[in-house]
Amino acid sequence: MRDTLQFYIDGKWVDPITPNPLDVINPATEEVCGRISLGSAADVDIAVAAAKRAFETYSQTSREERLALLQAILDEYLRRFDDIAEAIMEEMGAPWEVATSAQAASGSQHIKAAIRALRDFKFESRSRDTLIVKEAIGVCGLITPWNWPQNQIAVKVAPALAAGCTMILKPSEIAPFDAYIFAEILETAGVPAGVFNLINGDGPGVGTALSVHPGIDMVSFTGSTRAGVLVAQNAAPTVKRVAQELGGKSPNILLDDADFATAVTAGINEVMLNTGQSCDAPSRLLVPRDRMDEAAAIAAEAADATVVGDPRGAGVQVGPLVSELQWNKVQGLIQKGIDEGATLAAGGTGRPDGLKKGYYAKPTIFANVTNDMTIAREEIFGPVVAIIAYDDEEDAIRIANDTPYGLASYVSSSNMARARRVAARLRTGMVHINNAGLDAGAPFGGYKQSGNGREWGSHGLNEFLEVKSICGAE
Repeated sequence: MRDTLQFYIDGKWVDPITPNPLDVINPATEEVCGRISLGSAADVDIAVAAAKRAFETYSQTSREERLALLQAILDEYLRRFDDIAEAIMEEMGAPWEVATSAQAASGSQHIKAAIRALRDFKFESRSRDTLIVKEAIGVCGLITPWNWPQNQIAVKVAPALAAGCTMILKPSEIAPFDAYIFAEILETAGVPAGVFNLINGDGPGVGTALSVHPGIDMVSFTGSTRAGVLVAQNAAPTVKRVAQELGGKSPNILLDDADFATAVTAGINEVMLNTGQSCDAPSRLLVPRDRMDEAAAIAAEAADATVVGDPRGAGVQVGPLVSELQWNKVQGLIQKGIDEGATLAAGGTGRPDGLKKGYYAKPTIFANVTNDMTIAREEIFGPVVAIIAYDDEEDAIRIANDTPYGLASYVSSSNMARARRVAARLRTGMVHINNAGLDAGAPFGGYKQSGNGREWGSHGLNEFLEVKSICGAE
């Protein structure tokens, strides 16, 4: 049982102003695995004051000082790596292989990327006799989700530190324990008091307080589009910068010259990773109309072969969904797919056979889906794939872009020139050709209702900087 009832403010572990404990549920067992405290606007006020004081000195540190600090954080992170993975496995049900090779590994990956970006970053440039400088934006409110907790914490904290900002982090109250360990890492690494602060809480309590606070200069938010809109509305009266990484409904286009056995299987496996709880998961599989049955058979075979079970079990690939609320949402959408006439090729409602407890869902494949069905429109955030038929390349592009989201898309083809031609017409912030992986130094973010910021590498560092012109500087 983890009892983490304190917050980290101004370099100290402190009690909340008003005690408000919350049980945290292990989704694999449906049992309480620990407690946190939910913070309030009063706790935020104290943290903001500490961050404002710390900004006066931390923002003036040199590149070399920040590089040394980030390296110390990385060293301590790697020392606590298994602790972080264990926490993620417990709080959100990630199988050990996923918790280590993907979840915990993403944190160190982004700290390394921030170090590389800071080492070569150009904070100054010239235009005639004007010096153009980039400098820290100020005090930042960082609001992160439960689905990739360390990924989203590190991808905000590391570049904010690199830029010279100070910050208050509000991690998800659903998966909070890894963030607590992250705060311990920063404390041990020697982050100055007030530079990094951690307050647990929910959206209405701490999230809103950060968004509306006049002492916060920027909010960096990752989460649902619905919540992102609320953050932007709350931030508007103080005209603070808001960077958002929001939802997605990513299309996965298989052109007619693609290797279907490889591409379909890779796409299904990508969705099943993290139990489908990834904003960029390729959950809409677009295939030529005359190859629907072929694609559905390959997809069903891949889904049926996916091992679902106890995150601590050997060979388990997919753990539970994160919560009862999420399980009920996914079950409702699977039923909606059946009711609206899609063909159930694999999976369905209920838990997988042999699993009586835990928020487990069946890896589910729907064939003969049309893009107006609910399962093609809404972000399911579960192990569910909708296969949609298209008539020709133009039709595939039209269907792919027919969504309010624009985070990622996928294109498979044996002809690179053709794949790049299609990629150029997709309205998404990222395109994966032939299931290529992500690059930690390349920008991550979306178009349309998938957000308005960019994270990762130097692009993420830029988000935490203001631009100043100094005219007449010789």
